Amino acid sequence: MAISRVFLTPLIVACALFMENMDATVIATSLPAMALDMGESPIALKLAMTSYLVSLAIFIPISGWMADRFGARTIFRTAIGVFMLGSILCGLCYTLDQFVAARFIQGVGGAMMVPVGRLVILRTVSKVDLVKALSYLTIPALVGPVIGPPLGGFITTYFHWRWIFFINIPISILGIYLANRFIENLREEQVAPLDWIGFVLSAVGCSGLMFGLASAGRHLVNNDISAICVVVGVLSLSTYVWHAFRTPHPLLNLRLLSIPTLRMNVFGGSLFRIGVGALPFLLPLLFQLGFGLSPFQSGMLTCASAAGAMFVKTITNTVLKRYGFRNVLVYNTLLGAASMAAFGLLAADSPHAMVMALLLIGGCLRSMQFTSLNAIAYADIEQPQMSQATSLTSVAQQLAIGLGVTIGGFALQLSMQLQGHKNLVTADFWPAFLLIAIIAASSLPFALKLRPDAGSEMTGRRR
Repeated sequence: MAISRVFLTPLIVACALFMENMDATVIATSLPAMALDMGESPIALKLAMTSYLVSLAIFIPISGWMADRFGARTIFRTAIGVFMLGSILCGLCYTLDQFVAARFIQGVGGAMMVPVGRLVILRTVSKVDLVKALSYLTIPALVGPVIGPPLGGFITTYFHWRWIFFINIPISILGIYLANRFIENLREEQVAPLDWIGFVLSAVGCSGLMFGLASAGRHLVNNDISAICVVVGVLSLSTYVWHAFRTPHPLLNLRLLSIPTLRMNVFGGSLFRIGVGALPFLLPLLFQLGFGLSPFQSGMLTCASAAGAMFVKTITNTVLKRYGFRNVLVYNTLLGAASMAAFGLLAADSPHAMVMALLLIGGCLRSMQFTSLNAIAYADIEQPQMSQATSLTSVAQQLAIGLGVTIGGFALQLSMQLQGHKNLVTADFWPAFLLIAIIAASSLPFALKLRPDAGSEMTGRRR
């Protein structure tokens, strides 16, 4: 039974995370080829990345409620099926608007898939085993980013990018089979009514804000409509905050932010994730449009980052036990931000070995940060609050990553305008990398506010 809870369940959930991570890295590697095929600017395809993240942000808040109401296994299987449908539609798209819509459908499945799977782990694994279980969860999932860039680059270079989406079909079928056989249909005896007002406000707020920011620059809609979307989004989210503190069962329980460890994840973690979220968008463009590499060559380089992340997952628990969450998050924040800024120093004639070394080190640092952030969020959360905490942290994570893509795109557009050219060149990228590094480093004050013994129960570290 111990093996089942700490090892088997995370591996099953990892099938879903594998698809998500591989899909994202494959798309990032193939962006220039997709843009050429659709007759769009590569920067415009940030809409396809953000539409997926918008969908996640809209539907993740109700994933916990649906799992409590209908059963975790039921929702998990359905989510994998919806994700597979969205993948098939992505492979059949010919225009940007079709692709954005198909990615949104994919996001509906992803919104239910991973958070519900994570919720199963949180409810079946003790706190003492939680860091280990989360590491088991992410090790197989990190195979996706390792395989994704070279596989996507190979398919795009030698076949056609459409085929990259059909890879999800056999993985989805396997995930549904394993979930049906091994995951319990956990549900709550008493479920609070769904906060429909909160759902509408958060959906309009997240989608309006993210779509407005991502479409700025006359991608799909003109700038006036983009500005209106941003204003509507901000007003809706502000109204939701007011609503959440006045309803007994809010969709996203903002009262949980009074817990310091969770607050570190949501605020400090989000700032760091904005920086990290921009990298899968910026790096393939730098390597292909700035350095002139093929999608396959670009993919072979970027997979080094995932290889580093995979290695660090095996030692994270030991490092946290030795140094504690606070020390790891403080120093790793600075090192991780510095590694992002260092990408701006690369040039077309930089040795590939040096580029891969930088990607490998950066992957190690970001992996350590993410595992620490994901674990510390639940250090002081009681079991009845796990569903609400999971929804809150998942929404914050997806919004931050989406903002990272948007901010990275803005920085490139602004750099092109200031330098007076229409096509991306290598010189356009260093301001973008510097900006996201500064944003990531700004999470440091939140880490400094943690108690020295924060999360010690999870690592077994002596206080």
